[in-house]
Amino acid sequence: MDLIQIKDLNYSYPTKKNTLKHINLKVKKSSFTCIVGENGSGKSTLLKCILGLNNGYSGEIIKPTKIGYLPQKSKIQTNFPATIEEVVLSGTISNNIKSIFYKKEDKENAMHIMNKMGIADIKNKCFADLSGGQQQRVLIARALCATKEIIVLDEPTNGLDPIIANQIYELLNKLKKKENITILMVSHDIERALKYADKVIELIDGEIVYDGNPENFKLGGDK
Repeated sequence: MDLIQIKDLNYSYPTKKNTLKHINLKVKKSSFTCIVGENGSGKSTLLKCILGLNNGYSGEIIKPTKIGYLPQKSKIQTNFPATIEEVVLSGTISNNIKSIFYKKEDKENAMHIMNKMGIADIKNKCFADLSGGQQQRVLIARALCATKEIIVLDEPTNGLDPIIANQIYELLNKLKKKENITILMVSHDIERALKYADKVIELIDGEIVYDGNPENFKLGGDK
């Protein structure tokens, strides 16, 4: 079953031409898909189109109603003055549009997810005081509060120590295998992407030049 289908997607920013050109791709349910490519190749732009953050594209995007999202880290995120529990719970906001209060089931779900992420015992710590790896675990937990179906991540291991980066990939792989959560990730880390992904998509200048399994990508096949 395909969770996301994109048909002939074209998108341009006002100052650029043909940022994304004739993008056709599918993301299968319970898969781990990595989008790779050089800076400026259109990876993050493609994610934003899928998430509905970029409007004005042509073509068709078929996707779930709710998608958990972990954007690239920013100083605002890193220095956010809130507890771990508050950050994780904020992932349920889209489910509580009519209320400013969290429901009992939202709090129970957040605690369940924090336990899985190994951060429940430090839930009252300030997010800004955490290490980079811990912050990413919190933000993944936040994304899972939005939906248990699919999470989309933009460079989640950027700037992390290699050991911590491995742990994040292992965690995502575990979510896919044990929780059947679909993972769609943009990554500059091709080596780890090839190790963990079921499918690799490579973008060059806004066009897909490879869409297939990691084994063939390693061998340079079908490009």
